[in-house]
Amino acid sequence: MPLFPLNVVLFPQTDLPLHIFEERYKQMIKECVEARREFGVILAQDNSVQSMGCAAAITSVVKRYDDGRMDIITRGTRRFEILMLDREMPYLRGEPQFFNDEPSATPLDDSSRMKAMQLFAELQELLGIEQNPAGGDKPELGHPQLSYQLMSRLPGDLEFKQSLLQLRSEDERLARVTLFLDTLKTQLRRTIKARATASGNGKGR
Repeated sequence: MPLFPLNVVLFPQTDLPLHIFEERYKQMIKECVEARREFGVILAQDNSVQSMGCAAAITSVVKRYDDGRMDIITRGTRRFEILMLDREMPYLRGEPQFFNDEPSATPLDDSSRMKAMQLFAELQELLGIEQNPAGGDKPELGHPQLSYQLMSRLPGDLEFKQSLLQLRSEDERLARVTLFLDTLKTQLRRTIKARATASGNGKGR
């Protein structure tokens, strides 16, 4: 499978717009469009790449440029772990082993999901993020991977997002996301309060 190392974590069933400009990736995406095949998005940091990522399907080619550049929309499909890398092509390739979530013996009830949704809405307001942008899908309470739906819409620690990608339990992911959102909300409120205080006493910048 062709691999696209990026400084981003793609989750299943979430969209990722991309501007393709490097020659090797123009070739890769052209081949994927023609063959209607997926490519893998893997997190790249500090000259290294993660072994687990998410496959991306090209849902739309928004614009083609005369020099071969492209604006595309992709959508995460299924997670994988790379078993072996291949560097024979101009772009990286790998042998993927796909995996899904494991069934839960005691699924989270709606109250746990609603708590995560409430924290998400409060954070959107604090961060000034539009709750339902034009053309954007709203997170659904009953989505089987609600944790991914929430975290894909918020800026966040890439290492934390990568850890969520690797987990095979939605219950565990959502519990971690809820704690993360609650902690982030507390930190943001403290920051906003500190800035307001500093601004009020004439020492703010």
